[in-house]
Amino acid sequence: MGCFASSTRDVPTASVVPRHVAIIMDGNGRWAKKRLLPRVAGHHRGVETVRTMVRACLERGIEYLTLFAFSSENWRRPQEEVSLLMQLFVRALKEEVKKLDRNGVRLRVIGDLERFDPDLQALIKASENRTAGNSRLTLTIAANYGGRWDILQAINRMLSSDPEKGAEWQEADLTPHLAMSYAPEPDLFIRTGGEQRISNFLLWQLAYSELYFTEVLWPEFDSTAFDAALVSYQQRERRFGRTSEQLSGASAASPTGSRIDA
Repeated sequence: MGCFASSTRDVPTASVVPRHVAIIMDGNGRWAKKRLLPRVAGHHRGVETVRTMVRACLERGIEYLTLFAFSSENWRRPQEEVSLLMQLFVRALKEEVKKLDRNGVRLRVIGDLERFDPDLQALIKASENRTAGNSRLTLTIAANYGGRWDILQAINRMLSSDPEKGAEWQEADLTPHLAMSYAPEPDLFIRTGGEQRISNFLLWQLAYSELYFTEVLWPEFDSTAFDAALVSYQQRERRFGRTSEQLSGASAASPTGSRIDA
């Protein structure tokens, strides 16, 4: 799969249904705490929500779903919780990859995976290989991922790709080395759980994404809550640096203009 264009250089085609949705799945621990349950119970329930979102994206024709599962900063959490999260990741991969493959979903995992146990790294690779031929939906899991790490590793790869280059490097030179060069930039970014931060997630790729924040905790984020986010997206005017007047002209010339009506 080739590298996609950048929204800071080109104007993507807007559509009623976002092509790519990225989500920070926040609120698992608070969901469990409200119910006097251990935090890990919230994470287990969160896996069920992932299944719901994959199904919702397939039903709505969304092509890419990217989920922030474990940030590079999450290693700072209590060791017991980190260990349980790793165990849950292994279990989810073993249990879900068959279903993903059966439903035409391609799995990708991005992040600095070298810090993970070798067995987990092998499991990730095997899961990616098994689903590599699928094209209905690309599900990306960001694990031990950070936006700043992504940009830095892309810079290092870019520089090493042509160390003799004398001209100035351009944005187009960097983009192919980013962790998600295989996907278009997210049209819609969602964060559950009430916080209104990007938290070092896809810093480069979210430049022109529509942002949606909701108080709904991730374990309670169902298809109805997802549709509310999609309706919000459909009511946005995606200008990509242009004026509303320019968009009106584009809409008059083409039925697929950038204005999206609910």
